[in-house]
Amino acid sequence: MKNKVVLAFSGGLDTSYCAKYLKEEKNLEVYAITVNTGGFTDEDLKAIEKRAHELGVKGFIIKDVMNEYYTQCIRYLLFGNVLKNNTYPLSVSAERVFQAIAVAEYAKEIGASFIAHGSTGAGNDQVRFDMVFNIVMPDAKIITPIRDQKLSREEEIAYLEKHGIKTDAAKAVYSINQGLWGTSVGGKETLTSRNTLPEDAYPSPLTKNVPEEISVTFKNGEPVALNGKQFEHPAKLISALNKIASEFAIGRDIHVGDTIIGIKGRVGFEAAAPLILIKAHHLLEKHTLTKQQLFWKDQLANVYGSNLHEGLFYEPLMRDLEAFLSSTQEHVSGDVFIKLMPYRFELTGIESSFDLMNSKFGSYGEMNNAWTGEDVKGFSKILSNQVMIWKKIKEENKKKD
Repeated sequence: MKNKVVLAFSGGLDTSYCAKYLKEEKNLEVYAITVNTGGFTDEDLKAIEKRAHELGVKGFIIKDVMNEYYTQCIRYLLFGNVLKNNTYPLSVSAERVFQAIAVAEYAKEIGASFIAHGSTGAGNDQVRFDMVFNIVMPDAKIITPIRDQKLSREEEIAYLEKHGIKTDAAKAVYSINQGLWGTSVGGKETLTSRNTLPEDAYPSPLTKNVPEEISVTFKNGEPVALNGKQFEHPAKLISALNKIASEFAIGRDIHVGDTIIGIKGRVGFEAAAPLILIKAHHLLEKHTLTKQQLFWKDQLANVYGSNLHEGLFYEPLMRDLEAFLSSTQEHVSGDVFIKLMPYRFELTGIESSFDLMNSKFGSYGEMNNAWTGEDVKGFSKILSNQVMIWKKIKEENKKKD
């Protein structure tokens, strides 16, 4: 137990270095875990497992948490229409928290004394991983070789090659992280405030040019059908929608935000399914929720997203906010119709039995059925009363001056 370390392992350069370093320099038994949050194919996972064994790990497991990730997190981001800075669907922010939880739970399961991750000292992920580890397994010591040694990519490659581990010495131009709720893209352009990512930086190229109509069915705020086809779990629907929409190169943008460590950061992303679902869900809510529900949802959903971004998933307030967000979804059911086009999409309308835009009560700008002209005269007089008084008092005092 005293020499067991659980390593969050992706198979990339940083975690490959960590696996070898922890074994050779720290004399620890390395138990590597790859947590699948929807970003790996079967071929990817086989290659990662092969890499782990080449590095001499004592044990290796793959943990699939896609369903839990959706149920415990993504659905609340959808209920809240959460877009960080009105742009970013928290693709990596949310994903890292659930990867960290799975790593910490595995460490508890095997009784490890150490937990390790390959984050650098310059980003948000180090904080997210550390916070979850400290909460879930506070007695374990956290080891972060890349952060602690401030290693360059070249130094990591040299170390691995010294130990007979082959690596691709050519530095990748772009860093790509794929997951169920979107893909982040980082490169030299995102390190500036001026430049945008080129077309070939995005992993999903444009392959369709002919517009396509689709529909998404929501039940109590959750997506349950795509083009009328039911899915056993919303996570599978998200994957299917992403496959369709990414062929149109939809969902690309660059997010600029405040990092947890106090500096500004910039990251590119593509998130076809998340952006379509958030916008479709929001449109359905605009038809089915009241003005006050919509207003307060916006305020509290922003708090939820900000906390999640900063790794505060276990903060008790988050459960309170989830209860509120869930409560608002009772009548958010119906079909949303969407037109997909190259690089963009258009919401064309909704159908819902809970639609508050009901002609029985009136048609905006056309006909009033639930009130009379006299009702509006009185209502307008009362509504304007306080401002009328304020204006008169102001004018009277102005005359005195």
